[in-house]
Amino acid sequence: MADFQMIESRADLDALAQDLLGQRIIAVDTEADSFYHYFDKTCLVQIATRRQIYLIDPLTIEGPSELSPLAPVFASPDIRKIFHAAEYDLFVLKRDYAFQFDNLFDTMISAQLLGYPSVGLASIAERHFGVKLPKEEQRSDWSARPLTQRQLSYAAADVLYLISLAETLGKELREARRMRWAREEFETLARREWPDREFDKLGYLRIKGARRLDPTGLSILRELYLMRDDRAREMDRPPFKILGNRTLLEIAERKPRKLADLADIKGITDLLLRRIGRDVMAAVRAGRKEDHGPIPRLPSSGRRRMDRHMERRLAALKSWRTVRAQELAMDPGVLCPNSALEAIAYRGPERARDLEELPELKRWFLREFGAEVAAASANIDATAEAAPQ
Repeated sequence: MADFQMIESRADLDALAQDLLGQRIIAVDTEADSFYHYFDKTCLVQIATRRQIYLIDPLTIEGPSELSPLAPVFASPDIRKIFHAAEYDLFVLKRDYAFQFDNLFDTMISAQLLGYPSVGLASIAERHFGVKLPKEEQRSDWSARPLTQRQLSYAAADVLYLISLAETLGKELREARRMRWAREEFETLARREWPDREFDKLGYLRIKGARRLDPTGLSILRELYLMRDDRAREMDRPPFKILGNRTLLEIAERKPRKLADLADIKGITDLLLRRIGRDVMAAVRAGRKEDHGPIPRLPSSGRRRMDRHMERRLAALKSWRTVRAQELAMDPGVLCPNSALEAIAYRGPERARDLEELPELKRWFLREFGAEVAAASANIDATAEAAPQ
């Protein structure tokens, strides 16, 4: 069990921040409560130095900017911040506290670039240190107070090995000559910004089976979807904990006429009937009043339509990727995701510089492999031109 120190007051946090500014490397993790609340928040921040683990509780530190003393620590280019799978941690810390980050190291990204078959923290820690990290508290309600000893031990364990792990992976990256790739990934991640979350009013069309409904059923589904979000906001609970998508779909299919009809639908409990049964029936009645009408087009996923020549180009690029990924002992999707291959196929480059404006391509990939993929693309083009018409 990892030893740790709780930070639950502004005075203790101020003192910790000053100490951290003198460190050269720290490990960081967070716990949030998105599984339990509509308006999720950062509930715990774990920081480890080489000597000590600190568990910072934002919910007990008073003030509108509870964690502001940590801002200079996270922004400092002189302090390396070690994360595992940093994306969500950075998202919540930027959203909740407007922190900026510099000098990151992500152990999951490093493991991906090194071709590890499993890149979860527990798997990598067991591989290098022979330890089994606890998993029991992954779905805990981190907003509940007081936190249990098991929760606190779990949270501390998440940062216990990160500094040593980063040093091990850093050595492997240098030996594989991929440290520059990793640094560019880390820099991109540190600069990333996320838009404010907006409710997707057309999200009901993404529910599996929605498009098989008749116009009345689809109208009912829409009203149920909107009602669910309203109640989720009021109750501060995730929408799926109000009503699951499968239950919404079944209600829309059955089009119940009275409250008692809901009891036969899977996912509808007596407690749920008492709490929101009348709201469900009101949504059903609202949906019955007017059929749905034409289905609106959902926002584009960004995928481009390809002609047959582009499809041949894409097939050639995938063949190149398969061979190259095997040579590098990397997952093909890490080497070059499908979205990037599609962008290359659409562009149809003749030389590496033709790829420079594609936002889908990572800098290290363009630098190391741009000439190869351009040659693979140009070769399929030349073959097509030479073929008899």
